Amino acid sequence: MDLKLKRSYSVLLVSSSEKMNQTFAGLLPKSRYDEIVQAGDSMAARRYLVERSFDIVVINAPLADASDESGFELALDIVNKTASGALLFVKAENYPAAYSKVAPYGVLVISKPTTSSAILTAMTLLCGTRERLRRMEKRAESLEERMSQIRVVNQAKLVLIERDHMTEAQAHRYLEKQAMDHGVSKRTIAENVLSADR
Repeated sequence: MDLKLKRSYSVLLVSSSEKMNQTFAGLLPKSRYDEIVQAGDSMAARRYLVERSFDIVVINAPLADASDESGFELALDIVNKTASGALLFVKAENYPAAYSKVAPYGVLVISKPTTSSAILTAMTLLCGTRERLRRMEKRAESLEERMSQIRVVNQAKLVLIERDHMTEAQAHRYLEKQAMDHGVSKRTIAENVLSADR
């Protein structure tokens, strides 16, 4: 594994505070966080999230919209419906309620006021979590591809068994030998068998 991997992350900052927007944008190194998009409320954030995905969504509560001033609903939607990490900033007096409501679902909660180092640490944790999720997504895709190949090969074996009266072992050997002889995958040979049978 390449430990020198330098990936950059996209961030959606949901905040109605111009001061927070400027502070946050100035705090994050451009080399690591290449794109910071700002949304003034949860409705604007939801529109952005429909259009594209972000690695991290930062929510600075209270939000401007009366329907989700706490930011809880947006944070929960993000962790339940997207692959983005979520960071929720709340006033110190709201921290216990926010923590008990959203932290069990994977939302990182920080009370305000906070320090630059706490923000950077939280962002680093979210980046690490995002990388683990990326690797898991890649493994899941690979597993789905292998399962798909197995299904196609098994369908081709069934055709060979029914059409050519082969045993399962003979059908298996036939697909392997054809793949080796033609320098292609078993899936390609299996797809050819299936298309010839139609």
